[in-house]
Amino acid sequence: MDKNFIKIGELSPNNGSRKKKLRLGRGQGSGKGGTCGRGHKGAKSRSGFSKKIGFEGGQMPIQRRSPKFGFRKKQKKIIGINLDIIQNYIDKGRIKKENILNKEIFLKNNLIKKNDLIKILGRGELRSPLKIYAYKFSKKALFSIKKVGGEAFFYKNIL
Repeated sequence: MDKNFIKIGELSPNNGSRKKKLRLGRGQGSGKGGTCGRGHKGAKSRSGFSKKIGFEGGQMPIQRRSPKFGFRKKQKKIIGINLDIIQNYIDKGRIKKENILNKEIFLKNNLIKKNDLIKILGRGELRSPLKIYAYKFSKKALFSIKKVGGEAFFYKNIL
């Protein structure tokens, strides 16, 4: 056998890389006997103590001191639909070539959910002229739609 190989049985950690855990409460000679580094008396010295998150020693915590008002408006999701997906649905017959593509047709084909906004993205090719209604269009998608003789219409929903 070659001298460059190490046997699994001969492996050991480097000196000083593995440190023994300090065992608390094992007599005064250990350096951590008696109170075991917990000090004298008080809640923190007792077993089972756990401080609540945000507790500031009885002082009114910052999350209760700061005023709260107003609300956050729930953001609507913008779902991207690529041109190749639309063309694939046309090829399968799930979308008719004469159709006007709007939210209802995308909903019917499970491409979006009820409150989602639609953005048409430019991946792939569109081979049939369509009228597409969407919240947003990418530049490449607009160019591709107009190249095949289709039309793109923007609709604005309140975000």
